[in-house]
Amino acid sequence: MRLNLCSSVFICGSMFLLSCNSCNNPQGTTPKAEDKPAVTVKAPAFNADSAYAYTQAQLDFGPRNMNSKGHEECAAWLIAKMKGIADTVHVQKFEKTMYDGVTIHGTNIIASFNPEAKTRVLLCSHWDSRPWADQDEIDRDKPILAANDGASGVGMLIAAANAIKAQPTDIGVDIFFIDAEDYGYTSSLVGLVKVVGDAENSFCQGSQYWAATPHVAGYKADFGILLDMAGAREAVFTREGNSSFNAGWVQDKVWANAQTLGFSNFSNQQTSPITDDHHYINTIAHIPTVDIIQYDNNTQSGFGKYWHTHADDMSIIDKNTMNAVGSTVLYTVYQYDAEQKAKVQ
Repeated sequence: MRLNLCSSVFICGSMFLLSCNSCNNPQGTTPKAEDKPAVTVKAPAFNADSAYAYTQAQLDFGPRNMNSKGHEECAAWLIAKMKGIADTVHVQKFEKTMYDGVTIHGTNIIASFNPEAKTRVLLCSHWDSRPWADQDEIDRDKPILAANDGASGVGMLIAAANAIKAQPTDIGVDIFFIDAEDYGYTSSLVGLVKVVGDAENSFCQGSQYWAATPHVAGYKADFGILLDMAGAREAVFTREGNSSFNAGWVQDKVWANAQTLGFSNFSNQQTSPITDDHHYINTIAHIPTVDIIQYDNNTQSGFGKYWHTHADDMSIIDKNTMNAVGSTVLYTVYQYDAEQKAKVQ
């Protein structure tokens, strides 16, 4: 993912965006208050220990950068794991010749619960790892383990899948493990990579491919939640700009739920837009999707100090953060399930 270079414009207009429903949700109509009946939410408990273990299990394959042995082995493990949990698993293969002339071989994995349901929620995280430690000072040409920048979100969604299997919903839930998010070009790759082709939109290849050619023809979900860099110690999750603009009502729902559950990790601070997988899900697939992504006010990038470095290992992963994020996601899913049931009563 990368930070968009429109911070000053966005920040100046943020109050307008937050006060205008038509801007806050250009892809669809924000649900009216009367469309949201009071409900009792009975969400299952989130198992942060399992999420942590699933994160470690991915790192045991080593770096999962494109076309690597670790990438191939982890894909097979994820597919087998989800086939043992979900009702249906779709495996979507794709290829793309990148800006450096390398043809990457991608695998999107979509695990579905209650696949016949028309009302659906999409939960996402990318599972590939960065091929270079381009933000590091040593071994910059080597791939990183990417414990938080990918693996933690996947680990939390596998744990969430276990909870959904144990306590089924009436709505459909799709868990999307997105490939080839982190092969994108930034200026930090100068001297590491020779650019021979177009580097525009080079991040998020898996979500771009899926959004244009979904696993099920005509696929739609009412909303989506993306987890990216969502499991680090003392992480703070702000209201990221693309999420606010394209899926403001979803962001309001998720952040309010986190506060209801007592998690202080979720801040109402408005921050600049980020080009992440949710951008393409919003703009191509037209599914209002928010990004739960760490913001660090102490770094120039706005991402954690570990970002695209070899420090992105299990030492930064925290079960308390995982519990906050995983519990909020599950609560949001079961809240929406309860709301849909209340509408038909």
